[in-house]
Amino acid sequence: MAYAMAIARPGGRDQFHKIEIEVPKPGPGEVTLKHTAIGLNFIDVYFRTGLYPWPVESDLITGGEAAGVIEAVGDGVDLQVGQRVAYTQPNGAYASHRVIAAKNVVPIPDDISDEVAAAVMLKGLTVHYLIHHSYPVKFGDTVLFHAAAGGVGSIAGQWLKAKGVRAIGTAGGPEKCARALEHGYDAVIDYRTEDFGAEVKRLTDGAGVAAVYDSVGADTVMTSLDVLKRFGTLVCFGQSSGPADQFKIGDLARNSLFLTRPTLFQHTDQPGWLRNSAAELFEMIGKGDIKIDVPQTFSLEDVAAAHEALEGRKTVGSTVLTP
Repeated sequence: MAYAMAIARPGGRDQFHKIEIEVPKPGPGEVTLKHTAIGLNFIDVYFRTGLYPWPVESDLITGGEAAGVIEAVGDGVDLQVGQRVAYTQPNGAYASHRVIAAKNVVPIPDDISDEVAAAVMLKGLTVHYLIHHSYPVKFGDTVLFHAAAGGVGSIAGQWLKAKGVRAIGTAGGPEKCARALEHGYDAVIDYRTEDFGAEVKRLTDGAGVAAVYDSVGADTVMTSLDVLKRFGTLVCFGQSSGPADQFKIGDLARNSLFLTRPTLFQHTDQPGWLRNSAAELFEMIGKGDIKIDVPQTFSLEDVAAAHEALEGRKTVGSTVLTP
């Protein structure tokens, strides 16, 4: 039976319920996928809770990245039945099957598993735009990256190291700090026991950092501003602790700072960006410069438990759901 895990209305994890779906047929320019692995991300929580606007009235199917096998192709598609592909786009991935525009999928190289591809499309491409566009890092830069032991953070630490950038991370607890150090960070601050603002100043001899990549929001944003050097850049790309409502534009004047709030899907809308950036990401993984591990795997039907682990900050690295 083809199925999806849907949400009746915005709210808690108890809103997830299983619905039967028909295997969709592709139209022109589309493919039908049978999912083999689905990535778990905090943006899924944002949609589930209603923090991000719902695109439908009820039975929203969330999930923003997945890998699968093409089961059917529509007219005008240059992909083949049986080909392995991956994608990232808002919602629709928490399902065993789906139809998707062929232009939004990328072929998976032979040396990369479906689980790795599903774990890196949203997270890895997020890192790509963060360090190449939001604040394009330069060799010798020092930057701060919050949630360094998470899926995005683990990829970022390795990619920054490969670029010759000194990355300072934050994480919660000794185990997560140790994990971040293993993934390219020069130093990692335990925000549970240390003042990360004071530690960043100490680690940089008072100079501060060129950029802060902040996906935490309310709990970190004001101190993130404090640790930026003059003309530094604050990149806010998430709000796992809640919206940063205490921030005011005037706060940037303390050091002539820059602020940006980018999103991945505005990058993927640019012609050619998805294929080119995914190729660069897969090349980094293929060369071994970025290593991807998936410590947690849940059945798609157990997605509520997966969300509980994610929201409780009990996950490290990437998490994959299997239909």
